[in-house]
Amino acid sequence: MAKELHYDRHLTSLPWSDYELLDSGENMKLERFGEVIVARPETQALWNKLRPELWNKAHAVFAFRDKRGGWDVRKPIPESWELAWDDTRFTAALTGFKHTGIFPEQAPNWAWLRERLGGNIEVRLPYNLGKSDFDISAPRKVLNLFGYTGIATAVAARAGAHVTHVDASKQSLDWAHDNARRSLVSEDAIRWMLDDALAFAKREARRGAEYDGVILDPPAFGRGAKGEVWKIEEALPELLDTLREILSDAPGSFFLLNGYAAGYASRAFAQAVESTFGKVDGESGELFIRESSSERVIPAGIYVRFVR
Repeated sequence: MAKELHYDRHLTSLPWSDYELLDSGENMKLERFGEVIVARPETQALWNKLRPELWNKAHAVFAFRDKRGGWDVRKPIPESWELAWDDTRFTAALTGFKHTGIFPEQAPNWAWLRERLGGNIEVRLPYNLGKSDFDISAPRKVLNLFGYTGIATAVAARAGAHVTHVDASKQSLDWAHDNARRSLVSEDAIRWMLDDALAFAKREARRGAEYDGVILDPPAFGRGAKGEVWKIEEALPELLDTLREILSDAPGSFFLLNGYAAGYASRAFAQAVESTFGKVDGESGELFIRESSSERVIPAGIYVRFVR
């Protein structure tokens, strides 16, 4: 069967015990993170609210005033609180950028990562060694760039991978490290790197490093740990070329590219990946979050993923 990247394979995140999208509309969304309910701006929500009676239950509402945003806390909530997705634990908190440290639309990708890491990849043995002479149970090496609060890192590590987690923010790195501890991930399962994603990937390519899986969620604009400027329209093609060098060719190796606020269509990301990696077996599309009491969904990002 010919290799093919399937377009428009949309993924929908459904409610789970610690998260649900309660309602949306009028450029807002109402979400429950554990016991805490928050209302946040959502430009995609062009429709009317279905459950207006719920909105008074919000503990906090994010609003823009004089072009600056902030949280209006209406009911007491902790500085941070613990949640779980399956066996992975992490904390949520109200940040100055309207986020909570959790991107629920990624739940289908977390499940996909865990499935990909369910077994060891094929090991290419030296010609004079048999399987009895070689350790084929070594953990798979995964690189997570722009790792933020590290839920994907914790999911991969709990599935047995050794993860290199890269982020340019010390605060985000500390948050991710705390999430890994809460998920009972051993300290030696993750390598923490405070670094610029492109600079780090280039160094790994120069030293001949190889990874069995690569995850990345690049922003539209950002700065590296040493002030490096990231502009996705300029840097993403170069980063993809570099990642092609360090992603293993072994069967079972995988690649996952997400876009939350990149401003591009999923087909644009898919064709960028195809132009770099050639023909691959994979899929791409939009990421949706479905409301808990209706069939409505909020578009929440785009993705491209493939497996060797």
